[in-house]
Amino acid sequence: MLRRILVFGTALAVVFGACTAPATTSRSNSAATATATPKRGGTLVVAASVDPGQLNPAITTAGGTHFVADNLYNGLVFLDKDLNPKPDLADSWTISSDSKTYTFKLHPGVKWHDGVAFTSADVKFTFEQVLLKYHSRTKSGLESVLAGIDTPDDNTVVFRFKTPYGPLLQRVDVVEAPIVAKHIYEGQDPTKADANLKPVGTGPFKLAEYVKGDTIRMVRNPDYFKKGLPYLDELVFKVIPQAATQILALERGEVDFVSGIPGPDFSRLQQNSAMTIARSGAGSGGSFCNTTLIYNLSRPPLDKVEVRQALAYAIDRQQILDQVYFGQGKVGTSAINSSLGWAYNPNVAKYPLDPVKANALLDSAGLTRGGNGIRFKLEFVHATSFAKVGELMKQNLAPLGIDLTLTPLEVNAANDRTFVAKNFDIGSASYCNGPDPEIGVRRVYVSSNIGPILFSNGAGYKNARVDTLFDQAAAAADKAERAKAYFEIQDIVNRDIPDWNLVETEGYRVWSAKYHDPYYWSGNLAEAVWRD
Repeated sequence: MLRRILVFGTALAVVFGACTAPATTSRSNSAATATATPKRGGTLVVAASVDPGQLNPAITTAGGTHFVADNLYNGLVFLDKDLNPKPDLADSWTISSDSKTYTFKLHPGVKWHDGVAFTSADVKFTFEQVLLKYHSRTKSGLESVLAGIDTPDDNTVVFRFKTPYGPLLQRVDVVEAPIVAKHIYEGQDPTKADANLKPVGTGPFKLAEYVKGDTIRMVRNPDYFKKGLPYLDELVFKVIPQAATQILALERGEVDFVSGIPGPDFSRLQQNSAMTIARSGAGSGGSFCNTTLIYNLSRPPLDKVEVRQALAYAIDRQQILDQVYFGQGKVGTSAINSSLGWAYNPNVAKYPLDPVKANALLDSAGLTRGGNGIRFKLEFVHATSFAKVGELMKQNLAPLGIDLTLTPLEVNAANDRTFVAKNFDIGSASYCNGPDPEIGVRRVYVSSNIGPILFSNGAGYKNARVDTLFDQAAAAADKAERAKAYFEIQDIVNRDIPDWNLVETEGYRVWSAKYHDPYYWSGNLAEAVWRD
């Protein structure tokens, strides 16, 4: 669940939003950027909607964690604005003719923040002991197809696959595969290690201070392996949960960057010459995002497909788009975001708003009304940011005799109840597709990804045909063949409805115009952003 902000060649993770083009500004400063000389120094203050909880991005796909922590780490590559891989910790790579072996040559002389040398052993350890166990997108995609990782020398890493695997370069950036230090985490449970609050990375910034629920302050890494970067001296995240309060802080000069604009504030900010507004662009794992309901298939009556289909007919998604997202997005129609046009199936089963059909489906499932008119009760466990969505759902479902209890929680607590404890009827998430369905969609539906892992197959959905189709799509070299598999997956999932995409979210970001060149794609934040 995440988005990134690339700054000239690296990026900051931000949540929600999607479009197929690079970010565009409402008041372009591109001419000034083209002639400006980058200036060093200064502090960029960023509004964060949630506390990151911890600072190890390799054990989670949570946007709130990556939004902050990715600035402390690197991947083997970063993805440019067109989602092409560029050198990061790896200077170069070669791919065998059968697409089963990838060899990465690492940048020499890279140091961890504590001065210890970075080597190929760190990469092997990160994948085998952390990412393949706890990072839901990496685990679901690579666990069954990766044959092994070799380290012939300190600066060479070789990935060997059981079958051809085309999407690897799109999933080894800092979003999908942040590399952590073997000497820090070896012999520990990476989900509970002290280093999660005192991180040691290779990234452009080093942690200076973390005040829970308030501030995360980072300082420039003077030994960063990309010479001359970053330009900024400090990067500060201020935890401000309310979107309206974030905008007020921006207008008062208390923060410099806000990752989302509430609909009512857009017009006013657009007229403010001191601000630059950009539409969210394509990115890594945190792009092409869907606001999604997750149904716990182990709990009656949600184990009945007729009930899940009835909910699809009953929930007014257009109302949610209009009243919650102020029209910034599209009504969801499929398991794959429509912005991934080559893989998106427009001909899946549709569920337009139809309370009459919803009632009929509930009747056919044998769920009659009691004397009080109630058929059954459900609990909606959600982050507080989904509160308005929950209120509208409650209104939609009440006439059907469904009593929906709303349980708003802090985002990390809500995620834990949904994905780890499995203590919910209906959960919620922003599932981001990423640049390829293999990265962001597979993890939601394959049965091998059922378990206590954040943003995994939270519904507990099992369909052998879907599992097979995802494997076929990953191994296929031909894009048309891959698309055919993804089309069939969407047909099946839209009939089974283990979860339900409400809205394909889009959005706009805003920052102080005195800063240059924030773009939205992959990498670490503020390596090249500078201020006048």
